Amino acid sequence: MGAGHAHRLYRHGHSPVHALPPHTKLAAVFAFVLVVVSTPREAMWAFGLYALLLAGVAYAARVPAGFLLKRLLIEVPFVAFAVLMPFVAQGERVDVLGLSLSVNGLWGAWNVLAKGTLGVAASVLLASTTELRELLLGLQRLKLPPLLVQIASFMIRYGDVIADEMRRMKIARESRGFEARGVRSWGVLAKSAGALFIRSYERGERVHLAMVSRGYAGSMPVIDEVTASRAQWSYALALPSAALVVCLLGWTL
Repeated sequence: MGAGHAHRLYRHGHSPVHALPPHTKLAAVFAFVLVVVSTPREAMWAFGLYALLLAGVAYAARVPAGFLLKRLLIEVPFVAFAVLMPFVAQGERVDVLGLSLSVNGLWGAWNVLAKGTLGVAASVLLASTTELRELLLGLQRLKLPPLLVQIASFMIRYGDVIADEMRRMKIARESRGFEARGVRSWGVLAKSAGALFIRSYERGERVHLAMVSRGYAGSMPVIDEVTASRAQWSYALALPSAALVVCLLGWTL
């Protein structure tokens, strides 16, 4: 997979969570999210326990609460959608602070907020303790289709390249006195977007030719063989296992 590729969500550390093999963490987060989604929305206490479990993982990973909460802001569009549900949903109505709200809408909003927030928090913790290169190795280890892994790898690697090209083009425009003001600037921006597309396409062709000249035949070589011991699997699956117990109690109590 080549050299490591740091990302903004990653927080460098040497915690037990950081040390786990990436495919064990991917499996644990996927299983945890499945358990959370399967929990009945009426078991409100269960979601509180899930949050405590994630807080325990964050503590073990030495991820500060502020770091985690700041990155949960990505959920804001879903929060806005959930807030509207009690007003637009049909069915039985109830008065809350002088507002007529749908009972089904309130439950739906709670369901979206609780499960969505827990899922995003688990994903942020995964990204905070696992580098992108390790995530790709983990996906490869979990036998995800190789073509999908390669596409994800190229997207990650060349996303920053394209962003840097956009930055240089912006500097070039501003150095010539251009300022994006109103509709009149759309033509220049459209031409810049077209030029960026052509440059990216040409760069992709050059990269592909370079790969073919070095023996690329449709699959990337596996440089690092990632393995996990039984103890590491047990440690990683402790989160979804505890969550499963909570889910079963939520259905029975």
